[in-house]
Amino acid sequence: MTTVLFDLLERLDGAKIHYTLSRNRADTVLVSIAVVGMRVEVDVFRDGHTEVCVFKGSEGETEDLGIIERIIRENAD
Repeated sequence: MTTVLFDLLERLDGAKIHYTLSRNRADTVLVSIAVVGMRVEVDVFRDGHTEVCVFKGSEGETEDLGIIERIIRENAD
């Protein structure tokens, strides 16, 4: 995992793309990337393989003031 993870981070650093690292699972490191119009999650697994999820959408402001409450209500456990 170390080589794959560090290679990815070096490429992002070289491109000056902001990212955050987190761990949601014991066998992965999650690299979260946000660029205009897209959010990308890259799970780098202990064995070196990766899984990539891409989320696309508008980043514009909304006039819907109730959106936060709706997001919380619809996604609460």
